[in-house]
Parts: sequence; structure tokens; C-alpha cells
Amino acid sequence: MRVVVTRPPDQGEPLVQRLEQQGHEVIVCPLIELEPVGPDQVDLSGYDWLVVTSANAARELGHRATGKAARVAAIGPGTAAALSEPPDLVPAVSTQEGLLAELPRPAGKVLFAGAEGARKLLIEELDADFVPLYRTKELVPDEFPEADLVVLASPSAARAFAATGRRLPAVSIGPETTAAAERAGVEILREARTHDLDGLVNAVTG
Repeated sequence: MRVVVTRPPDQGEPLVQRLEQQGHEVIVCPLIELEPVGPDQVDLSGYDWLVVTSANAARELGHRATGKAARVAAIGPGTAAALSEPPDLVPAVSTQEGLLAELPRPAGKVLFAGAEGARKLLIEELDADFVPLYRTKELVPDEFPEADLVVLASPSAARAFAATGRRLPAVSIGPETTAAAERAGVEILREARTHDLDGLVNAVTG
């Protein structure tokens, strides 16, 4: 099966390797690129919880953070793995709702570090401070490859794929990506049961 991976090349390589090991022909066609934004330093001292919702945010914090929050929560095992130290909480359901369901209350002073334009649910529910660390730019490829399936790992990738006008079944990493794809008219064949690399691979292989 010919599968299109739409992540940036540096982030998509583990997925490419896993799918090739499964016998698929993999084509890399990035539909998004990431641009750092926000302050050069992020002071974590004084926070009861630092909440990180993506591996990209975790990597940015790795070279910008000063001080240390009392506890750290990460959405998803990929985010947890990208942090410099293991987090105190990784919710079973890798969504903002899943984190809210497991975060002890009262949470105290919370800092949410994530993407510019991230969903505000955590910020509103926890009265959290927010620091944007990167923005996602949607790309328009000159030509989208012929394939049997496309892998979508973010809502922005789903929107960018819809903009190509191609009609391919898609695999989605999770509910937010699925919702964005369906709003844009993309057919979601399967959604990953776990919102991580293993989940994507399992969803592709069926």
C-alpha cells in the first residue's frame, strides 16, 4: 500500500521507518512546518503545574525553560518522551479533556505551554497562564502524490490536505484531527486508538 506521511521530515522519520517495516511504500509530503515564537526564556518557577500538550512544545521548552515547576503534566506519551525529565502525570486519554479529568484539584497556579492558537479549554478551566512556543504554517505542495492512504497527525495537516483537493481516505491521530478533517470534507478511514506513533502505525495497518 502507498501511504503518504504529511509530517515535517524531521518529525515524520520514525513513522516512515515503522510503516516501511510493515511493508508499505511510504511517500513523505509535508503539509505543515513549524516556526518558533514566544519568549527566549520561560520561567517555570512558582508554578504548581506545567502542562505541555505536544512534543514540539516539549522540545522548545528544552532550550528555553528556566527554573522548575512543582509538577509537570504531559498529554500523550510522545510529549512525555520529548521532555527532559519524566512528567508527573500522563493522562490515559491523550486530549485536553483527558488531562482535566485526571489533574488533581485544586490545581493551583498552572502554566500551559503549547502552540500559538491552541485550544483554550485548559486555560479556561484551570485559569492557567499561557505561553505560545511555536506556530504551525500550513503548506501547499506543488503536486500531491498518488497514493492509497494519507496519514494526518494534526488538525492543521488535515486542513492543508483538504486544500489540495485530493480525495484519499485518511488515518487520523485523534479526535481533534478527525473533527478538523471531517469539517473540511476529508474521509477518515480510521482514527488511532492511542494518539501516538504506535496508534498511527496500528491504524494504518488496520
